[in-house]
Amino acid sequence: MSLYRKIWQRSLEDPEGFWAEAAEAVSWERRFDRVLDRSRPPFYRWFEGGLLNTCWNAVDRHVAAGRANQLALVYDSPVTGTIRKLTYAELQAEVARFAGAMVRLGVRKGDRIVIYMPMVPEAVVAMLACARIGAIHSVVFGGFASHELAKRIDDAKPVLVVSASCGIEPGRIVAYKPLLDAAIEQAAHKPRHCVILQRPQLEASLVPDRDLDWNEAVSAAHPVDCVPVAATDPLYILYTSGTTGQPKGIVRDNGGHAVALLWSMRNIYAVQPGEVYWAASDVGWVVGHSYIVYGPLLNGNTTIVYEGKPVGTPDPGAFWRVISEHDVKVLFTAPTAFRAIKKEDPEGRYIRKYDLSRFRALFLAGERCDPDTLLWAQAQLGVPVIDHWWQTETGWAICANPLGIEKLPVKPGSPTVPMPGYDVRVLDEEGRECSPGQLGAICIRLPLPPACLPTLWNAEERFVQSYLSRYPGYYLTGDAGFKDQDDYVFIMSRIDDVINVAGHRLSTGAMEEVLAAHPAVAECAVIGVADELKGEVPLGFVVLKAGVDRPHAEIERELIQKVREEIGPVASFKLVAVVTRLPKTRSGKILRGTMKKIADGQPWTMPATIDDPAILDEIAQALARLGYPRRKTD
Repeated sequence: MSLYRKIWQRSLEDPEGFWAEAAEAVSWERRFDRVLDRSRPPFYRWFEGGLLNTCWNAVDRHVAAGRANQLALVYDSPVTGTIRKLTYAELQAEVARFAGAMVRLGVRKGDRIVIYMPMVPEAVVAMLACARIGAIHSVVFGGFASHELAKRIDDAKPVLVVSASCGIEPGRIVAYKPLLDAAIEQAAHKPRHCVILQRPQLEASLVPDRDLDWNEAVSAAHPVDCVPVAATDPLYILYTSGTTGQPKGIVRDNGGHAVALLWSMRNIYAVQPGEVYWAASDVGWVVGHSYIVYGPLLNGNTTIVYEGKPVGTPDPGAFWRVISEHDVKVLFTAPTAFRAIKKEDPEGRYIRKYDLSRFRALFLAGERCDPDTLLWAQAQLGVPVIDHWWQTETGWAICANPLGIEKLPVKPGSPTVPMPGYDVRVLDEEGRECSPGQLGAICIRLPLPPACLPTLWNAEERFVQSYLSRYPGYYLTGDAGFKDQDDYVFIMSRIDDVINVAGHRLSTGAMEEVLAAHPAVAECAVIGVADELKGEVPLGFVVLKAGVDRPHAEIERELIQKVREEIGPVASFKLVAVVTRLPKTRSGKILRGTMKKIADGQPWTMPATIDDPAILDEIAQALARLGYPRRKTD
């Protein structure tokens, strides 16, 4: 039996013993009474009775341990031409003083703080400062639409909003303050104060008696110490889209979060204290929370805060420059970023311009990674490329290849195997376990391991309804897929993206794999569209690699033939269109649901997180060329 398998089995057979040992790596103000409280299922709680402070564990204890002068954070901003470095001692000083500024404004333990910031060090400082005084932060992606920000303000009811005058995108400045002012105007709940970081690229006007300049607030404050909180107290609320239009507030507790993230840094990502770790994401998303801020700092790593893009700031070599310049050992990013790089630099010429000899591993997550992208990255970089799978709700990997335990064989298309505490099952519509290779709903047997959401903010009933009601005793991930004979998990699509073609349940992800393997294709998406005869049929969109100048109709015919050969005629794949871009959220997820609604002629609203609304016009035109939405015959 492999070492991984022994560790994983033990975590399921003796979760209390396993996680008690993992908790030894965390500094506790008071040790917990019980590792796992099972008294009120399905509301399980980890490390009940324990007291700790997450900021102490992420910052102060490294200073106390003699590592004050180690770099904690490197801010690299190609959009402003700025690089700034903070040691652990400097980060501690900034966090303690900003925490003091919040206390001076009346913020107390348990209060909520909304953080609406670009990728700047102050965003990290604000998050850690909340953790320091036991306030609960709710980070909203900078530049989010006003009405969406207003919904989150009304749900979290913050006493304070921390924001900046602007964010910076390649070629444009995004004014945040007008968006924030409009959100507060729309919201029923009115925060008492706003602290605004004035950036030199654009100064914001401040509302008298409500708004304070960041620098003035900090200069008037005294540093404050860490406040112990219960392990079961919330550290943060992170909102994710809800099917009702009302966002769901994912709650993350302090104790389980610290234990699981610290365990993951050493056992999944295989990084040691003092090494540089980079998650190329944004603090507005869960990856930013877990692996820009908390995970690396809990482990004593140096973390990178990158204000830029994978391409265009200034070229497809942006990531390789950062890795080479700052001695990054492990990079974690989304497959979308690599597809963008591959599209612009298919031969990998920019990779060879930089010294990557000390770079050890690439981790991909955030959406399904097609095998073609994984194999391209592996060939170009010559290091392990690890696809792993997790969710905003879980906060860390459900399935991964645990490099810190042992490197398991890679199977392109699979995020490998379940991590400790995750009892992953594939269930059919009647709740029976599927046989190897059979497509079903991917579920996790309760209790979920530490760091996973214990509930939704002020919405316990919705928590049960959304995640726990369809298969009692299980958490429904919302993803569809299968396990193979080696217990490797394959995520094929969201459950909603499994399409029914004339009674055959087919995965759009499997078709995307075929399209992505075509040498001309940079990225793709397949959706199911309504069909009077077959119920649904698949429709594909593809973006071509830079430099491909063959006729689109010729490529489209080849793609249709490839799907017919590899999936079979049963897929009924006859519709495909070349487009210049796919519509995505700012975090890189493809908006398949919106495209499907447009194709089916259903009412739809502009997604709040879309990165470029204009691209939907091109999608609508492509659909019209293919005859969608269908005109109903009399």
